[in-house]
Amino acid sequence: MQLVESGGGSVRPGGSLTLSCQGSGDSIGCYSLAWYRQFPGSERVLDREGVARIDRDDFLKYADSVKGRLTITRDDAKNTLYLQMASLKPEDTAMYYCAARDASAIYFHEPTWVTFWGRGTQVTVSS
Repeated sequence: MQLVESGGGSVRPGGSLTLSCQGSGDSIGCYSLAWYRQFPGSERVLDREGVARIDRDDFLKYADSVKGRLTITRDDAKNTLYLQMASLKPEDTAMYYCAARDASAIYFHEPTWVTFWGRGTQVTVSS
């Protein structure tokens, strides 16, 4: 399966963005899905930080640092995963990656268990 992210950009603190992740080659509904982010200066997959996840059974989980500000949703008809981002902070600046795992769950602290990654979309929060 291929995953392609879009929707990143530059916003001021307090602003909003919605990221999209278009799947192709398979149905995203068959996977557990998540958004990870990677901060500037870090290159290893192991350094990616999970921020939001939606498992195959629709279980939702958010990292404490984004709880109440980010919302993950999945549209199976459009084969697309979304991340709505609000009240953005400078510390949210990162490359955001869409991830899929062919399992019943996907875990924030196990990025090496991810089956498919997108190429990422940059989010920059700055005044």
